[in-house]
Amino acid sequence: MNGLFNSLLVESTAAFSLIDFLMCTVASLFLGWMIAWSYMKTNQYNKGFVITLFVLPSIVQMVILLVSGSVGTGVAALGAFSLVRFRSIPGTAKEISSIFLAMAVGLATGTGYVGIAILFTVMVCATMLVLNGSSFAEKGAGERFLRITIPENLDYTNVFDEVFEEYLTKNELISVRTTNMGSLFRVEYQVEMKDAKNEKQLIDALRTRNGNLEISCSRSLEGKEVL
Repeated sequence: MNGLFNSLLVESTAAFSLIDFLMCTVASLFLGWMIAWSYMKTNQYNKGFVITLFVLPSIVQMVILLVSGSVGTGVAALGAFSLVRFRSIPGTAKEISSIFLAMAVGLATGTGYVGIAILFTVMVCATMLVLNGSSFAEKGAGERFLRITIPENLDYTNVFDEVFEEYLTKNELISVRTTNMGSLFRVEYQVEMKDAKNEKQLIDALRTRNGNLEISCSRSLEGKEVL
């Protein structure tokens, strides 16, 4: 059984045969499809990113196959992983982890360890599916991210205390920033509601105190998933 986890490439990668290349490439494409499919099942996605996940293992595998010697392999691996830092748009944590997974699989197949690559991909993808379908790391139904815009002359430190005591079990001030050339403040809170059904009543009560300026109440803390 240990033979399943040995490298298919008996000698250095410079001497790989056509059969070795085809076996590694087919394995990379299959595992890339598995990673892409798992990502589609657990995340919102766009077609371009899914296709990238599909072909990325085979691309990394080809880079590894074309270098010879351990030093060359190390440099190629370093260069492959550094490509992630040149993304023009910040990626979410799930996107970055999926890219690294695809690269790791490509490195494994590129060095001939197809058995290890298959086992690793199955384990990680199965874990992703199970965790996504479970309640692991989910926030409570009443947790909200509250953003309130107020005039510059309004003291935000205690103006909302009565409203918070009526509708919230806890509130935490996350940030305060100026906007509209300093004429307005934008105050952000992480809160937990006593009853999630009273969200509209909470917003209506806040509107009477912030001069009917913009109020945003969302389920998650925006931007925290971006790497």
